[in-house]
Amino acid sequence: MITFGLIGYGKIGERHAGYISAHPDGRLKGAFDTKKERSDLFAQNFPSDKVYSSLAEILNDEAIDIVSICTPNYTHAEITIAALQAGKHVLVEKPMAIKKSDCESMIHTSLKTGKSLFVVKQNRFNPPVQAVKKLLDHKKLGKIYSIAINCYWNRNENYYRNSDWKGKKDLDGGTLFTQFSHFIDVVYYLMGDMHILNAQLTNAAHQGLIEFEDTGVVTFLLNEYNAPGVLHYTTAAFRQNMEGSITIFAEHATIKIGGKYLNTIDYQATDGFDIHDIPLSGAPNQYGDYEGSMSNHDQVINNVIRSLQGKTEIMTNAYDGLKSVEIIENIYQIARTNGIQPR
Repeated sequence: MITFGLIGYGKIGERHAGYISAHPDGRLKGAFDTKKERSDLFAQNFPSDKVYSSLAEILNDEAIDIVSICTPNYTHAEITIAALQAGKHVLVEKPMAIKKSDCESMIHTSLKTGKSLFVVKQNRFNPPVQAVKKLLDHKKLGKIYSIAINCYWNRNENYYRNSDWKGKKDLDGGTLFTQFSHFIDVVYYLMGDMHILNAQLTNAAHQGLIEFEDTGVVTFLLNEYNAPGVLHYTTAAFRQNMEGSITIFAEHATIKIGGKYLNTIDYQATDGFDIHDIPLSGAPNQYGDYEGSMSNHDQVINNVIRSLQGKTEIMTNAYDGLKSVEIIENIYQIARTNGIQPR
């Protein structure tokens, strides 16, 4: 039995708690949240579990094997390092951190303490992503010509007004960290690292609400394939999320992983290896008046538990988490260098 402590009982923390409790080899020992109303809600939903009064108390509980960190972006590094030093394994929500240097410190502490560090990247489990991964691993696509990533979502005024950290540069990090790091991770997972060529960013529809861009166009090269790519993203789609897709143009196929959350195959023309009978993806995460990425957290929790039991490999290791942060940092650095930043 793997015992968990939960740090942060917001919307995503609720999801972690439910899936940990439902797993036959997982046990949720309790939770800590700095906000009393969230702690009270946890106590109401999980009356047999403990509500911890401080971060130190939950980290010092010797009955806990691993802590699940579901707190605001800017806190991930500090809490992770403290948990590892306290002798806990760690599962940290995306983004791993909002600075590459913090990710490096987290990895260093993990290696020094001998404790595992997992990063939540649940879109890797999406059935269409797994199907395309298999084709790439078996070299079915041939030469890769180019790739296009489209991320067209909506984040309205309430999304930012109702948060004490979202939209603030030093606490949130930026749209690529909070909304679209999953898409960058999936490209890295499928096709390896990328070299950023150019980035044009603007705040088109959220002026006075956020301290960074809501829209960006990024060009890059896939290092392994020397193939060009473009990322076009926005949180200014009218009224609702529209699309989240990755289209691969290759020698033997054109394939578009689409839907709103990389959850369908929207187009395929292949040289005799069409993708068929894909299992249905889970529903997207629901957060009241907006939606998030796919809800594969049950598979994340299962992978963590089985990894700690020595039954499988980690799906997303700490180095993978760092790479997403590094790529995003590079995009923002190129935008600053070129002087093309949100107005």
